[in-house]
Amino acid sequence: MLKINDLKSGDIIIVDDEGVKREGTVVSISHEENQALVNNGIQEFWYSPEEMFAVPLDENQLVKLGFTKDDENGGVKYKKDSFRLVTPKKGDFSNIEMWWREDRRHFSFPLGVHELQNLYLSMTKVHLEKA
Repeated sequence: MLKINDLKSGDIIIVDDEGVKREGTVVSISHEENQALVNNGIQEFWYSPEEMFAVPLDENQLVKLGFTKDDENGGVKYKKDSFRLVTPKKGDFSNIEMWWREDRRHFSFPLGVHELQNLYLSMTKVHLEKA
């Protein structure tokens, strides 16, 4: 379940479309109705928080978002322009360090794709979308 306040237009999430899980993109948010309009690949539909879930951040998702990778001492550095994201152990996204210019942040818990998108936006002022 996701909180409406954590979502922004363009965020990539998973929706439960009558029992079928689909990846979708947030089109708009209605704080009054506590719902998000999501394009689920078939149609745009309003979903409530209990029907929306985070897409787990992993290497596959980072590649879809346009990141390239460099292996480093057992860990991996992912790069997109001057933005960097490092995992100290390959495949372990529960401990992430990211930075852009002088803004450095560390997370010791797994992030969802929408959370990375929102962090990227707050740090770079550019929305992170699929490449």
